[in-house]
Amino acid sequence: MRNNSSGLDNKSYLNSLKSCVYIVGAGPGDPELLTIKAQKILMAADVILFADSLVPQQILQFCRQDAEIIPTANKTLEEILPLMIQRVRSQQSVVRLHSGDPSLYSAIHEQMQLLAEAEIPFEVVPGISAFQAAAAKLKVELTVPGLVQTIILTRISGRTEVPATEELASLASHQASLCLYLSARHIEAAQTKLLEHYSPDTPVAICYRLGWADEKILIVSLDKMANCTHQENLTRTTLYVISPALKESIGRSRLYHPEHTHLFRPKE
Repeated sequence: MRNNSSGLDNKSYLNSLKSCVYIVGAGPGDPELLTIKAQKILMAADVILFADSLVPQQILQFCRQDAEIIPTANKTLEEILPLMIQRVRSQQSVVRLHSGDPSLYSAIHEQMQLLAEAEIPFEVVPGISAFQAAAAKLKVELTVPGLVQTIILTRISGRTEVPATEELASLASHQASLCLYLSARHIEAAQTKLLEHYSPDTPVAICYRLGWADEKILIVSLDKMANCTHQENLTRTTLYVISPALKESIGRSRLYHPEHTHLFRPKE
């Protein structure tokens, strides 16, 4: 018999939310890809600060009707931080809602440092990242046995410089499943660097606004990646998945092979 005590309407959970900052990953856009924990916190929090240019309004459906909702797309960290500090010191629970997963390109490092310096408690709640949503939409595994076993998450240098040791052509030399974030505005340079190591016919999935109503996914060969980006007028919120795993393959994992034995399936 199932125990329903952990349901989203668990009043004891809602009433026990601490007065602190919850840095929550909202996922790529689809409200149904929120974690249960993220939903629970949104349902209970007093204040929601959300990146309204990257997080869809639909996700706010989980918030309390009387919650204070503060959009932050037009605010700097110097404006956002005092809001969080003041609300927590007033014994309120605060959600800082980020798109995707907070561990990737979310600028939470400096927020956590400043919150710690101000002695404001905080907690990080992970979310689904765009590369995971892309793989699900594409119905592929990005680590196919005998073909590719590594996933690289990166970006090309732009306003934010990439360290020289992580230069895109160097990473491309591994010919792994490479997921390229925040690079649509520099796509010609990215394509040139990738072609140094991937063959021109390597498939690329161009994923625009995953999980949003106007989501668009296009699969082209690597040598057409830049041209397609320009034709579709993609300048932001675009993820590129460059991978041999996008080709048809017959690789098979050993995990469920009848000849593979392990602790839970010993040799007969």
